[in-house]
Amino acid sequence: MLNAFGLSALRLSLPYHDRRMPDELERADYMLSPNLGRTLQAVRQAVIDSRAALDWLETQGYRKFAILGTSLGSCVALIAMAHDPRIRLSVQNHVSPYFADVVWKGISTQHVRKGLEGNITLEDLRDIWMPISPKAYFKRLKGTGQRSLLVHALYDYSFLPRLSREVLQDYRYYGIPHSTCTLLCGHYTSGVFPFNIYLGYRMCRYIRGNL
Repeated sequence: MLNAFGLSALRLSLPYHDRRMPDELERADYMLSPNLGRTLQAVRQAVIDSRAALDWLETQGYRKFAILGTSLGSCVALIAMAHDPRIRLSVQNHVSPYFADVVWKGISTQHVRKGLEGNITLEDLRDIWMPISPKAYFKRLKGTGQRSLLVHALYDYSFLPRLSREVLQDYRYYGIPHSTCTLLCGHYTSGVFPFNIYLGYRMCRYIRGNL
């Protein structure tokens, strides 16, 4: 669909995903786990990978850049944009201000919470994972002119709606240019018909119209 809108696209695999997954794993558990340091390192690596991809794309002659991330990837997209002015806009598909709150309260990450409970509180986890939380970078985007499309789903039990609303409030508070897309579905159902068609169209149209 990106190509159909006249957009060239480079797809990146997150750390511990796809071919980067160790043989002993069946899913990308090392990207997000009760191992707090490894989770920090994995998200940092994803941001580094994104910026390295821009370096390579520049050698191929590209000059206009946007970044699109879904779920965990939306966090990576925001942090990469906050650190790299070459990224003029981002599409953040499912948003939350805090990395820790998604893990602690989201239905799809309860296995991670079970590995943490009794050893750490949500407040401490929020502080430890603040370097990989979008909340830490909103102020940095103020006045840069970088734009975002913020996607949230009203029935999302992974990225809870109240967390998404806090992101929208922060964007308004700091005056960061943005548009919103509200989906009448849940976290994973945004990837199935007909929501995926609508969402794909909105994302591609936004990038094409603002890049």
